[in-house]
Amino acid sequence: MRLQVKGKNVEVSDSIREYAEKKLAKLERQLADPTQIELELTVEQNPSIAEHHIAEATVWTKGPTLRARESAEDVRASIDQLVDKLERQVVRYREKKQRRRGSGRDNGGPGAVGTPVVPSAEEPPLIVKTKQFPVKPMTPEEAVLQLELVGHDFFVFRNAESSEVNVVYRRRDGNYGLIEPQ
Repeated sequence: MRLQVKGKNVEVSDSIREYAEKKLAKLERQLADPTQIELELTVEQNPSIAEHHIAEATVWTKGPTLRARESAEDVRASIDQLVDKLERQVVRYREKKQRRRGSGRDNGGPGAVGTPVVPSAEEPPLIVKTKQFPVKPMTPEEAVLQLELVGHDFFVFRNAESSEVNVVYRRRDGNYGLIEPQ
């Protein structure tokens, strides 16, 4: 396992790095082969935020990519909460994988209904964050599983059958949709 620990607005000491390695080693035992883990520790400078220590991790494996973010008053507590969240994701992934093998397709559970954010007419919408990630070939069913693991409303992937970039998304009725290019 390759662990990369980054700090934003904070100096990552050797003791914190060792603590993170020790805690994230739990995931290595539970996953088949975590190839890389990226941990970013941040301290919010806003004094009105009580839980200002943030730990955010991305775990790349041969199977799913796991992501989690937790905040706490202490950096060690945020790492503990983050590892707990990642462990729950691993358990959920294993259970879904076993269900699929045993009973065929899983139609999924109820989806989260969000409120759309509509920008005001005065200010144009801004791109506030850019992410880059590898687009792996997979089936739409595998993409839905990834979507559930990362906890987002959509997931971009390369369809293994057509080699086209597709998007799966969670519908308000709890089912999923697939967007394919023409």
